[in-house]
Amino acid sequence: MTVRDDSGEHHQHKVFSASRAVHLDNWVRRLLYRPHRLANQYVEPGDRVLDFGCGPGFFTREFAKRVGDTGSVYAVDLQEEMLKIVRDKMDSEGLISRVTKHQCRPDSIGLPRELNGTFDVAFAIFVVHEVPDPEKLFSEIATLLKPGGTFYFSEPPFIVPGREFEGKVNLAERVGLRLVNRTLFFVNRAATFKRE
Repeated sequence: MTVRDDSGEHHQHKVFSASRAVHLDNWVRRLLYRPHRLANQYVEPGDRVLDFGCGPGFFTREFAKRVGDTGSVYAVDLQEEMLKIVRDKMDSEGLISRVTKHQCRPDSIGLPRELNGTFDVAFAIFVVHEVPDPEKLFSEIATLLKPGGTFYFSEPPFIVPGREFEGKVNLAERVGLRLVNRTLFFVNRAATFKRE
C-alpha cells in the first residue's frame, strides 16, 4: 500500500501478514518490549481500551489483564486471521470476556457511533505506517476518546524515519490531540497525547 506522509512524500508500506503472526508474539519480544509495563503505565482497572492494529494480541493480553473484570479492550485489526488468533489466545487464557474483537476497514476504524467519547486510552503500536490516511485515523481516535483520554502510538525506526514520525505527530496535533511527551519504546519512537 502506498501512503503519503505530511511532507508529501510517498512511501510503500505493506500490512504484516497473519501468516507470520508467530514473529509478533514470542518470548523474545515479550522480554524486549515488556508489554505488562506499558499496560501498567497507561491502563487502569475498569478502563475501556482501544488496541488498534492489535495483530495477534501481543499487547491485547496485557491490556485485558490490567482492565480487570470491570473494564474492556477493543481489539481492532484489518485481518480476520489476526482476530481469530486473538480470540483463541484470549479464550485459552480466560480473558475473552474482557475483549471485543472488531475487524476494521482499510480506511476506517468503523466502530459504532455510540462508542464515541467512551475510551479511556487508545494504542496504535507499530501500525500507523500501514494506514493509508493517518490523519483520518487520528481524528477517529480523538473522537473515540473521552475528554482527557490518552493516545499512545509507536513506530519502528527502521520502517518510519524520524521526519516521517514527526509528520505523524503533527497530524495528531492537527486533529486536536495534545502532545504530552515523546519517548523511546525499546528502540522505537513513541508519542503520548491527551484529548482535550
